[in-house]
Amino acid sequence: MEKSPTPDAVSLILANPSPDSSSDVSEIIVQVLDLKLMGNRYTFSASDGKMKLRAIFPSNISSEVISGSIQNKGLVRILDYTLNDIPNKSEKYLIVTKCEVVSPALEMEFKAEESNEESGVIKKPKQETLVENEVKAGTGIILKPKQEMVAKSAAQIVYEQRENMAPTARMSLTRRVHPLVSLNPYQGNWTIKVRVTSKGNMRTYRNARGEGCVFNVELTDEDGTQIQATMFNEAARKFYDKFQLGKVYYISKGTLKVANKQFKTVKNDYEMTLNENSEVEEAANEETFIPETKFNFVPIDQLGPYVNGKELVDIIGVVQNVSDKVLLRRKIDNETVPKRDMTIADETKRTVVVSLWNDLATGLGQELLELADKSPIVAIKSLKVGDFQGVSLSTIGRSTMQVNPDIPEAKRLRTWYESEGKGTTMASISSGLSPSSKTGARSMYSDRVALSHITVNPSLGEDKPSFFSIRAYVSLIRNDQAMWYRACKTCNKKVTEAVGSGYWCEGCQKNDDQCNLRYIMVLKVSDSSGDAWVSAFNEEAEKIVGCPADELDKLKSEEGTMNYQEKLKEATWIPHLFRVSVAQNEYNNEKRQRITVRAVAPIDFAAESKIMLEEIKKLTDSK
Repeated sequence: MEKSPTPDAVSLILANPSPDSSSDVSEIIVQVLDLKLMGNRYTFSASDGKMKLRAIFPSNISSEVISGSIQNKGLVRILDYTLNDIPNKSEKYLIVTKCEVVSPALEMEFKAEESNEESGVIKKPKQETLVENEVKAGTGIILKPKQEMVAKSAAQIVYEQRENMAPTARMSLTRRVHPLVSLNPYQGNWTIKVRVTSKGNMRTYRNARGEGCVFNVELTDEDGTQIQATMFNEAARKFYDKFQLGKVYYISKGTLKVANKQFKTVKNDYEMTLNENSEVEEAANEETFIPETKFNFVPIDQLGPYVNGKELVDIIGVVQNVSDKVLLRRKIDNETVPKRDMTIADETKRTVVVSLWNDLATGLGQELLELADKSPIVAIKSLKVGDFQGVSLSTIGRSTMQVNPDIPEAKRLRTWYESEGKGTTMASISSGLSPSSKTGARSMYSDRVALSHITVNPSLGEDKPSFFSIRAYVSLIRNDQAMWYRACKTCNKKVTEAVGSGYWCEGCQKNDDQCNLRYIMVLKVSDSSGDAWVSAFNEEAEKIVGCPADELDKLKSEEGTMNYQEKLKEATWIPHLFRVSVAQNEYNNEKRQRITVRAVAPIDFAAESKIMLEEIKKLTDSK
C-alpha cells in the first residue's frame, strides 16, 4: 500500500501546539512541499493533502536534506515540534525539532479526497491555503484548536500544587522546556534547561557611550546543542556570580539574534542576550543531565591556516612533557597570572606547545605534571592559535580541558601511541621539515615566493601580517650590531642592572643574580631574485649562527674579535628554508616593511626535488 500523509495531520498539530514530550505527539506524517534553503536552514510547507502549514527544519537536520534523505514531495514523520506565532501576522510557524524519513519523493503532490458512501458522491478538496488562526475544513465547520481547554486544565492543576513548590519546580511545571535547536528570534516566550559548559571572565570596555562591563557563557542542552549568551552592565553584574561552571539552569526572557561570525565561539546560527529582566533559576534538587561535550578536533599538522586568526580550535593529543608553573605579570593591569607549557603529539607525528593559563595552569596543569610519565591524553576545547615559534596554542577564558576522556578519538589515539607512536620520532609543527599534504598553510613548502615578490610589493602586510616561505642564503650578518639583550631567566623579557647587584625584571617584579642572553639580530638574506634585510629572534637566530648567544658572547670576550667575526662568517652563504611574516611599521611618519623570520629549517633535498619536479610539470603542461 502506498504511504500517504496522516489524515488531518495539520489539524492535529494545531490542536496540540506545544506537546510536553515526544510521547504526547500523535502519529503525524506530512508531505514536504516547496522545500528551499533560507540562510542555514531549510523551510517547507507541511501538507496533509487538505491543508498546509509553513514549517522549518533546524540546522542539525540540514545534513539529511543535503544527503537526499529528506526530499521535496517526500514524507516525514514528525516526532517532536513546537508551534510559534509569526509577529505582526495571523499565521503559525511549525518548527520541527525531531523527525524521521518515511518515504522519498512521491510522483506528485498528495491530494486528499473526501468520500460520502451514502450519497456515492466524492467531494474533492477545496483550494489549499496556508493555515491561519482558524482551520476551515471542507464541510464548512470551523475546527478550533483544543489548546484553550488543555491550557485551562493545566493551569488549574498547577495553581493547586504551586503553593508548596520552589520557584525552580514551578518553572519546570508551568513552562515547556524548549530545545536550543528550536529557538529563533521570532519566538515569544520560551524556557530552556541548560548546563554552563564555559564561563568567560568579566571584562570592561570603553566606547563613545561610556564605560561598561560584559561577560558571556556557553550553554549546552540535553541534546548537546550549544549557544553563547552575553550579558552587559547591570545584567552582567546580576548574573556573573549566579552562573557557575557545570551547574544546570532554567533560563527565560532572553532575546536572540543572528550570531556575529566574527565573534561567535559555538556552532549556532543565533546568539542569546540576557538583560536585567531575564530569569535564571538553578535546577537544584531535581534530575540533571550531563551534556556531551562536542569537539571538532584539528590535527596538529593542519593548524597552520588558523595562525593569528579569530577562529578557535579543538585539539587532542598525547602529553609528551609538562613544564613547571611560572608567574607572569600582565602589562594591562600589572596582575600576576600563572602559566604552564606542555607539549602534545598526535597521529600526524607532529608536536605543538600548548600554554595553559590561570586555573588550567594550577589545577589540571599540576595534575598533568604528576601524570606526565604515563603519557596521558588531553582533549582541549577553544584554543587560540598563535605564531610564537612558528605555531603555538594558548588557552583562553572559555577553554576547557579533559584528561583521558572517554571518547572514540582518545581510544584511537591511545591505540596508535601504544603500538607505534611511542617509538616514533616526533617533529615540531614549527620545524617545517615536510610539507602539509592537505593545507600546508604554514609549511616551508607552501606560499613559496622569491624575495623580489616581497620587496617589490610595499603594501604587503598593510592590514595584517602576510606569511610566506622562501629559500635563501644568509649573505651578511653585521658584526657591529647589538646582537642580543639581557633577558629574565623566568619570562625572557628584557632586564636592567639593579642598584647594587643583580638584574631587575619589570615583568616579574623581582631581582635575580643572573640573566640570559637572547638574540635579537638583523641579517641580510639573498636568492636569485634579490636580497632583503630580515629580523631574527633567539630560537631562529641560534639555528642560523649555530650556537646560543651566551656562547657567542663568551667567544667574543675570551678569544677576541677575530674569532667572533669568523664565527659569524661561517654562518653565511648557507642555504635555509625560512618562514617569514611581512608587516608594516611606522618610523618618523613613514611606513616601512618589516620582514621577520618565524621559522628556520635546513634544506630537505628530497622534498625540494619534488617541488622542482612539480614546477617543471606545470611548465610542460602549460605548453
